[in-house]
Amino acid sequence: MSTTSTRSMRAVRQIDYGGPEVLQVAEIERPSPGPGEVLVRVRATGVNPADWKIRAGLAGHRGLRPPFTPGMDLAGEVAAVGDDVTGFGPGDTVYGMVYPPGGAQAQYALARPGMLAPVPPGIDPVQAGALATAGLTAWQALAAARIGPGRKVLVHAAAGGVGHLAVQIAKAHGAHVTGSARPENHDFLRGLGADEVIDYTSQDFTDVLRDGVDVVLDPLGDDYGPRSLKILAPEGAYIDVRQPNPGRPEVRAMAQERGVRFTEITVAPDSGDLAGLVALAARGQLRVAVGHTFTLSQVGKAHELSETGHVQGKIVLIP
Repeated sequence: MSTTSTRSMRAVRQIDYGGPEVLQVAEIERPSPGPGEVLVRVRATGVNPADWKIRAGLAGHRGLRPPFTPGMDLAGEVAAVGDDVTGFGPGDTVYGMVYPPGGAQAQYALARPGMLAPVPPGIDPVQAGALATAGLTAWQALAAARIGPGRKVLVHAAAGGVGHLAVQIAKAHGAHVTGSARPENHDFLRGLGADEVIDYTSQDFTDVLRDGVDVVLDPLGDDYGPRSLKILAPEGAYIDVRQPNPGRPEVRAMAQERGVRFTEITVAPDSGDLAGLVALAARGQLRVAVGHTFTLSQVGKAHELSETGHVQGKIVLIP
């Protein structure tokens, strides 16, 4: 078994529930891997909407008792492994998804092997550090929709973290992809392979797509759910990836009435899915757009930016 000393590390600590001011950077004890655990030296860690929702107490995670370390995305090198770990060893480059209270926004984080996948040579660690949570959400959503050649897919909030990855994953599987976004993001989406783009600030997507689509991927909720159901083809699939989504029961009932499939996705780490994602990146079919990078001490600014809901691509912290 590989071991580490009890030296300290820098980590973001959420000391209460509330605004960005409840986030602090502190020196805490570096963890050691127990049986079945991998210790990762974190080189990059993404900031996701789930992070600020957890911070604000909006994501149903009140069972987490502050102080704790937030963050789910990570990429880095294996520093040590515990007993019973196979497939990973010190020095391996990995990426993956973990959960608070032992989150990823720190210099080191613990993970189970099933939460990680190897990173092929040539993949930038900052991009890998932003990929897992948003990428898995898009991957698992489109798998649930049985995406394939010729399927017509509408991605709402297509320039965001989940959206811009969903556009590329759907295209890699041969789908015809329409993305909704502000006008300033249209060229960005076309560059990712979107076949059509809709300006949601001036166009009603139900008018533009009145001929119907097979799949809608919706990270927004609210009135987007009922409106999206109107354009789904018979036996189409509406994939709800907003967490939490208070309007979910109503939309689920409406989907049942219309005879279309309703699926909600709660993302979960899966080493096979992670391997599939990073393989697309290695083949040049998937690129993580990193719009902003911050240091750990700037985590409050990163949360404020994420909360605007108008970030192109992903936000990354560099420990």
